[in-house]
Amino acid sequence: MTRDIPARTAYERWAAIYDSNDNLTRDLDAQVLRGADLPLNGAFVVELGAGTGKNTDFIAGHARRIVALDLSPAMLEKARVRTPGNHVHFIEHDILKPWPVEDGDADLVIGNLVLEHVEALAPVFTEAARVLRPGGLLFISELHPERQKRGSQAHFEEDGETRFVEAYTHTLSDYVMAGEGAGLELSGIQEAIEAEAADDPETPPRILALTFEKPLGQK
Repeated sequence: MTRDIPARTAYERWAAIYDSNDNLTRDLDAQVLRGADLPLNGAFVVELGAGTGKNTDFIAGHARRIVALDLSPAMLEKARVRTPGNHVHFIEHDILKPWPVEDGDADLVIGNLVLEHVEALAPVFTEAARVLRPGGLLFISELHPERQKRGSQAHFEEDGETRFVEAYTHTLSDYVMAGEGAGLELSGIQEAIEAEAADDPETPPRILALTFEKPLGQK
């Protein structure tokens, strides 16, 4: 039986081909973020799981400042080449540990396809609530739980074999409870499916995207 590869190790090995291999989840996630109409203009954004910068590049075209965090040096090396700029700061960091951001400093926290690899959600939501200013938003976009239940999981091909990345299934309720536990309020839910499967009633959505807001009265 093939064991899942720890996330940091997997993305170190995946980095060289991550942008070029076929990946419907990666591509649909990018579409969802770009269509989310987030208040990016002039914002200070904390990005979780920046990877090769597939979304950082888009965010950087609008934001005033970005702190982009990722576990994998190899992925971040790609991202730095892809998205240069004095307002973009790529940092190798475990998002389960305190983030290198001051309390109440960020306008937006954006995480894409990263919480699948995190077993305990509470530390991430707690940090998001800490760094967000009152009225700030947390936006997360993840592989849909229904896809996970049917066996979908982040994976890549290496030496002719499929390598599976360490993953954990989180339900919609898990995300909502983690947000509420951190004092955040759910303000938006979106489910997205790839265009080629849109007319198939048997195919579940591929992406679940959630938006949370930090209440104005919360410090």
